[in-house]
Amino acid sequence: MVRAVAAELVALLAPPACPGCCAPVPSASLCSDCRRNLPWLRCPRCPRCCLPAPCGRCPARGAAYERSWAPVAYAGPARGVVAALKRHGSAVAVEIMAAQLVAGAPAGLLERVALVPVPAHPARRRERGFDQAEQLARALGRRSGLPVAPCLKRAGAARRQLGAGRRERLASGRMAVAARRRPPDRALLVDDVHTTGATLDACARALREAGCASVAAVTYARTLREG
Repeated sequence: MVRAVAAELVALLAPPACPGCCAPVPSASLCSDCRRNLPWLRCPRCPRCCLPAPCGRCPARGAAYERSWAPVAYAGPARGVVAALKRHGSAVAVEIMAAQLVAGAPAGLLERVALVPVPAHPARRRERGFDQAEQLARALGRRSGLPVAPCLKRAGAARRQLGAGRRERLASGRMAVAARRRPPDRALLVDDVHTTGATLDACARALREAGCASVAAVTYARTLREG
């Protein structure tokens, strides 16, 4: 009873807003416009880089992860959903993302693996008060029944990936990632957005070096190259 009253008071003071566009909604969910305009990636895609096939000279041809997948393009309402999680730690956004990942995952991707969140730099985690990839991994774990293994850590300077160009993101030594404990034999990296794949590759290499036999990656959104 107390919780119900408290929830009603919160709803009055801060009515639910769509994480995609911030428009008022009757319940914690995407509004009808954002649901209709989500940029689903339904076209055939390269199983390694997740770009529309044929991908030409595959940007993941030398990556340490074997495959990657995302349900939506990083565009339109998907940008808002990601921002709601990354900037505000939105519980609504993370549950939407996890639900869509589970609903659309290709066969075998969410089987016999442990979910390994891509680690935020400690400075970013302190700044935000949370780690968005870990939140997404735990929400995905609750829905899929898969274990979550936060076994990676970031080190070195806290360089922002947001706004960095492709060459800068891919620069050797830009991102230092290491295993802080023994990783699972089969790992599925979890992050919010797949842009160049540099972050996923650095994490996959750290897992391989620590003894992981198989590494794949899943993100909520995939950035598509211009054209």
